[in-house]
Amino acid sequence: MAHQNSFSFRVRYSETDQMGVVYHGNYAQYLEMGRVEWLRSMGFSYKKMENDGIMLPVISLQIDFKKSATYDDLITVSTTLTKPPMVRIEFDYEIRNEEGELLITAHTVLAFIDMKTKRPTRCPSQILDCLEL
Repeated sequence: MAHQNSFSFRVRYSETDQMGVVYHGNYAQYLEMGRVEWLRSMGFSYKKMENDGIMLPVISLQIDFKKSATYDDLITVSTTLTKPPMVRIEFDYEIRNEEGELLITAHTVLAFIDMKTKRPTRCPSQILDCLEL
């Protein structure tokens, strides 16, 4: 299963700490950006999913830090679906700098939740259709 997407952006000054490096908490936001762009690349909208009554909270997050990103670095977030989604969806990530150096690896698990019942639900068929599963 090779459903992967990458996108790049520059680190903003406000994302760095007093040491001039990206504050560790910002990486969770970068991963979220990766998931949203992954969905978009599959022709699916996170906003539409929420409008259809499905939310996707993170239930597990693991980040392994390898090297620091700094202000104005051009970084690339690569997001890969790890297995077919059911009630959960799992992603692996790599974030690299402009030189191709590995900054972090990460893994997230999210659950599809029905916004009315607040209970887990199956992956929307539109996503499965986009994945051609």
